[in-house]
Amino acid sequence: MANRIVLNTISYHGKGAVEHIVPELTARGYHKAFVCSDPDLLKFGVTYKVTSLLDAAGFPYEIYSEIKPNPTIENVQHGVAAFQHSGADCIVAIGGGSSMDTAKAVGIIANNPEFADVRSLEGVAPTKKHAVFTIAVPTTAGTAAEVTINYVITDVEKKRKFVCVDTNDIPEIAVVDPDMMSSMPKGLTAATGMDALTHAIEGYITKGAWEMTDMFHLEAIRLISKYLRGAVANTQEGREGMALAQYIAGQGFSNVGLGIVHSMAHSLGAVYDTPHGVANAILLPTVMEYNAPCTGEKYREIARAMGVEGVDAMTQEEYRKAACDAVKQLSQDVGIPADLKAIVKEEDVQFLAESAFADACRPGNPRDTSVEEIAELYRSLM
Repeated sequence: MANRIVLNTISYHGKGAVEHIVPELTARGYHKAFVCSDPDLLKFGVTYKVTSLLDAAGFPYEIYSEIKPNPTIENVQHGVAAFQHSGADCIVAIGGGSSMDTAKAVGIIANNPEFADVRSLEGVAPTKKHAVFTIAVPTTAGTAAEVTINYVITDVEKKRKFVCVDTNDIPEIAVVDPDMMSSMPKGLTAATGMDALTHAIEGYITKGAWEMTDMFHLEAIRLISKYLRGAVANTQEGREGMALAQYIAGQGFSNVGLGIVHSMAHSLGAVYDTPHGVANAILLPTVMEYNAPCTGEKYREIARAMGVEGVDAMTQEEYRKAACDAVKQLSQDVGIPADLKAIVKEEDVQFLAESAFADACRPGNPRDTSVEEIAELYRSLM
């Protein structure tokens, strides 16, 4: 069976990368941009770092900001209507995963109107046309939505999130500029950074992993271990390192899938609106311990990438524990809660476990699991 890699056609990285947005749009003959960005980014002037460039060039645009932290079916529906009414012919998505996921869904439906029922996009939808031309500009160092073929939508009515996987949704251009991330508050920096680490670790041990994605994931783990603490302290070096690290992780996991850390985190986000990165960070060490028996020698390389010394002299049990301990320490150092006591209610555990088991990320988990085992993993953190 052949392995597949899908990446952006073009990506720009580093300070000043946003300067390439207008030239890329004009060179392609586009006339008006539909700018997807969330209300907080507008309020604090982050979106302006891009729209000011559009203004200076006299490039018309319309802003759509009806986006929630966990974007909903309704957000997407309103976004599609707003796009169609705007007369725009391209999309510029500015923000974290929420803005970019909303933009992906809007872009897909706009060019594939037979999927106007947002729920019909769940799983691997057989769309025929690529989404509306999109430039994605991340403002968080974590989701890597600018380079993935995935997006996640919340079904408020059914209290669940669903994952959509579609090669037609990947933005043609990613613009990864650390200056766009400099105003992230400490808590969000920590949460999104741990989300990136979860992408890298789950992608490295998932059933679909192979040599090329292993290369991406191990380098992402190394960079996150080196730079996340600095990013939380808002150092320039930390911001730049994490901007690159999260993108590299996205290059990998987008092409091989994830595991039950993500499926369990999706359930928490749907039921309690728990920030995705926080949920991942709390769950990751415990799920790593659960998955350890089915990971071969991979935890040794995770421990090594995280800076643990002497791993070659360790037994399998020792390096597996060292890898989990290193993740716990990083999470603690950046201020992530250690458990789910303040989040999960016992009466919800069965529903959470059933939703997590049904999630599209679950089949990629290296260890085959069950609803009952997932429920116990939730309870172990309560």
